[in-house]
Amino acid sequence: MANKKSVSDVDVKGKNVLVRCDLNVPLNEECTITDDTRIRASVPTIEYLVKQGAKVTICSHLGRPKDGPEDKFSLKPVVGRMSELLGTEVKFAPDCIGDEVAAMVAAMKEGDVTLLENTRFYKEETKNEPEFVKKLAAPFDMFVNDAFGTAHRAHASTEGVTKYLSPSVSGFLLAKELEYLDGAVATGERPLAAIVGGSKVSSKITVLEALLDKADKVVIGGGMVFTFLKAQGKATGSSLVEDEFVDTAKAVLAKAEKLGKKIILPKDVVVADAFSADANTQIVSADAIPDGWMGLDQGPEANAEITKELKECRTVIWNGPMGVFEMEKFAKGTFAIVDCLEEMTAAGAVTIIGGGDSVAAVEQSGKADKMSHISTGGGASLELLEGKVLPGVAALAEA
Repeated sequence: MANKKSVSDVDVKGKNVLVRCDLNVPLNEECTITDDTRIRASVPTIEYLVKQGAKVTICSHLGRPKDGPEDKFSLKPVVGRMSELLGTEVKFAPDCIGDEVAAMVAAMKEGDVTLLENTRFYKEETKNEPEFVKKLAAPFDMFVNDAFGTAHRAHASTEGVTKYLSPSVSGFLLAKELEYLDGAVATGERPLAAIVGGSKVSSKITVLEALLDKADKVVIGGGMVFTFLKAQGKATGSSLVEDEFVDTAKAVLAKAEKLGKKIILPKDVVVADAFSADANTQIVSADAIPDGWMGLDQGPEANAEITKELKECRTVIWNGPMGVFEMEKFAKGTFAIVDCLEEMTAAGAVTIIGGGDSVAAVEQSGKADKMSHISTGGGASLELLEGKVLPGVAALAEA
């Protein structure tokens, strides 16, 4: 999927360009932005278009409005921050389709930037309804998709408009996501390690199986570990186990053996007598979790072994934490991975944080800039790693 035309491959001067960004930022009750990461991530593409003399109109969704416009889901609060970051005035359109929008776009000069109101104020957006798509695309000459976070959805503003706007190309953020999540995993330097964490096998089984095909070794962490330990016939105490996925775990272990791939499970675990930040804890062998105790993190022996295994690799993709890192007592396993990846990146390895709670852990550690790539995707990252085709990407022009 990585070989798509990018915004730098086409002439944009004087063109009315519709850019789909992911400006779905968190707002507090006063409608103030509490985290502007997504706005900052969209700046390079917009800046490039402005410098090249395009007339830039941005569209995005925010939240999940149920039934038409709601003030708390308006993109208006984004205008001020976007203007600051771009160093130019961003105008705000009170709608995303219609005569007023058409008039505003027609009046734009080269280098101007306009932000449209939330596309999801129309339920036709998520339904990719053809008449709505036509209206959304009508004022524009071409389309740039830079919203990786919604690329796995075939919505009007991600996939529909490509039928009417040509060329339709990727922005820099989308291109970078594809380069790492698709390119590095498929053709990156070997050995490749995949770290798959998180609480449930059920939500990660597809990505686990897909990465088992591509990776040389797979580290399993988080709550999923205990379903795998049970599959190996080990006692798991009162740890989280998905009984209906024990056979699935057995099949994954058998497949790894057949393919000659290494699956690494923790040798020791931090167990607690309750799911609580002030629970009593002890470190036990993964073979001997006592009754009434639950595993909430991997132990020091596991951290040392996993670090050693990872450092033999040239590319690492990480999705999902190794323990309940939100509680200090159960955070060591997750942050041991962060420290290991920081050292590996400095030594020239490619480290990819593939969405989800592992991104939150890296951000919390203050080491986000020490990784090769941090995916902004969430669901889109998972689907791409699972080998699925993302509609918002498939619809773009081939390079």
